[in-house]
Amino acid sequence: MARPCLLPFLVAAAAVLITWAPGGALGKSKFAKKSDDVVNGPLLTDKIKAKKTLIVGPDEEFKTVQSAIDAVPAGNTEWIIVHLRSGLHRGKVIIPENKPFIFVRGNGKGRTSISHESASSDNAESAAFTVSADNVVVFGVSFRNSARVGLVNDPEIRSVAAMVEGDKVAFYHCAFYSPHHTLFDSAGRHYYESCYIQGNIDFIFGNGQSMFQCPEIFVKPDRRTEIRGSITAQVREEEDTTGFVFLKGKVYGVGEVYLGRVTAPDSRVIFSDTYLSRTVNAAGWTTIGYTGSTDKVMLAEFNCTGPGADVTNRVPWSRRFSQNDAAKYLTIDFINGKEWLPAYYY
Repeated sequence: MARPCLLPFLVAAAAVLITWAPGGALGKSKFAKKSDDVVNGPLLTDKIKAKKTLIVGPDEEFKTVQSAIDAVPAGNTEWIIVHLRSGLHRGKVIIPENKPFIFVRGNGKGRTSISHESASSDNAESAAFTVSADNVVVFGVSFRNSARVGLVNDPEIRSVAAMVEGDKVAFYHCAFYSPHHTLFDSAGRHYYESCYIQGNIDFIFGNGQSMFQCPEIFVKPDRRTEIRGSITAQVREEEDTTGFVFLKGKVYGVGEVYLGRVTAPDSRVIFSDTYLSRTVNAAGWTTIGYTGSTDKVMLAEFNCTGPGADVTNRVPWSRRFSQNDAAKYLTIDFINGKEWLPAYYY
């Protein structure tokens, strides 16, 4: 049975604590204490070692998240913390390409949130939160696109909660909410640890090279169409390094959903050691809207459990990985994480 991941310290024997070294080098402590095996705000703050903090709140110098981001110098080369006080922060937020090395720190995904109502036929335009810069870390924040139901019932309308197109971007203990098209993982190397992602149709999509460690994926019903939704729509078009890896998480929710939809000849998504509830359709994967070849598609499962993990009726072009097949996707080496992540486990 897949190992539960709500509390990574329960697998202390396998967990690894990472030490941030000068010049960005990373070293491993193989004998980390159980109490150290939770990546929390103080741990990330210690590893990143920022010299400046901008605080956002109703009684602080910066009243909005965007005003604090705007105050970060263009071409920034040293880590700056943008600390969000607990509560609801309204308004669209964009971290532009010329403002790297920002650590957005909240007080927990149940306490600190960014919300914006935006619906558009363009995914990028609809995003409530956008990361275009490289080297960004986010901890303990919920991102919600609060578009009205009447708008999102139109199948041509998008309501993205977050768009991530920068390289070396990490989210720890965050949440993403939208009726659909929730997380636009557009491009770059990304890491999502212990994050909650909610949606219905193609709600994790794009051409990122991303690892989802211990994700909690909740499927919502969709009122726009009778077709079943898909968790993923990965758009890898050639044999490059991109793809989505879901490791040691769980999938549950309402109605039925496919694990993924083929959107390009080389689409790549792997679910490993994941609990799959009855929410997952028996076919597993779909080609709805795609008419090309599936010869090079890599939509795969390895060591998953639960009633939705029965592969008896899976589509014939999907893959069941062996240990050898899956090995290169089971650690942060898939995203070269040892080179840039402040903390990780596998």
